[in-house]
Amino acid sequence: MPDLLGSLEFTWPFYACGLAAYLLGSVPFGLVFTRLAGLGDVRKIGSGSIGATNVLRTGNKLIAVATLICDSGKGAAAVLVAAQYGPDMAVIAAAAAMLGHCYPVWLKFKGGKGVATAFGTLLALSPLVAGLAGVTWLAMAVLFRYSSLAALTASVAAPFYMEWLVDRQHAELAAFMAVLIFIRHHANIRRLLKGEESKIKLSKSKPTA
Repeated sequence: MPDLLGSLEFTWPFYACGLAAYLLGSVPFGLVFTRLAGLGDVRKIGSGSIGATNVLRTGNKLIAVATLICDSGKGAAAVLVAAQYGPDMAVIAAAAAMLGHCYPVWLKFKGGKGVATAFGTLLALSPLVAGLAGVTWLAMAVLFRYSSLAALTASVAAPFYMEWLVDRQHAELAAFMAVLIFIRHHANIRRLLKGEESKIKLSKSKPTA
C-alpha cells in the first residue's frame, strides 16, 4: 500500500480512485427503487435502512432482490474497475465503496448496513473467500435464524479467510469492513442481547381453522 501522506504528485490517483468508489458505493439503490415503484421512502419503515432486508419489508420481493443485486454489484464494480490499476487500487476502492454505502453523502451519511456491498467486494477480490463467507452466513442463518447474527458472524470470519487464502493486506480490508458492519448493526446487536431480535421465517404460518 502506498504512503497516502506522501507527495500529491504520486498519491492523487489513489485519492481519485477512493472518491469515485465512494460515490459509486453511495448510490442508494434501495431508496431509488422503492420510490420508483411508488412504495414511498423505505427509510420510514422497519429499521430505516436502505438495504435489501428493509426493502423486503415493503412486501415487494422483486424490488428487494434488485436492491440486493445492485448493492452487491456496486461493490464488485468498484473493485473490478480499480483492479485494472493494481491491487492497492482495488483495496482502496473496496474500502471506499463500503464507506459510501454505509455513509452516503446524499442521505446525510445515513445509509445501509453494508452486508451486500461487502459481499460484492469480497466476490470481486476473492470468489473463494466470498463463497466461504456466504456459507458461514447460511450456516448461522439456518442454525439460529437470525439474519443479523449470520451477517455479523460472516463478517468476523472473512478476515481470517482472507489471511488464510489471500494476504494480510486483504485481511485488514476485510477487518475494516467487519468493523463498519458491526457499527451499522448496533441496534441489532442490542436486540440480540435482549432476545428481542426478529427471526428469519423459514415457512409461512398456516392459517388457523
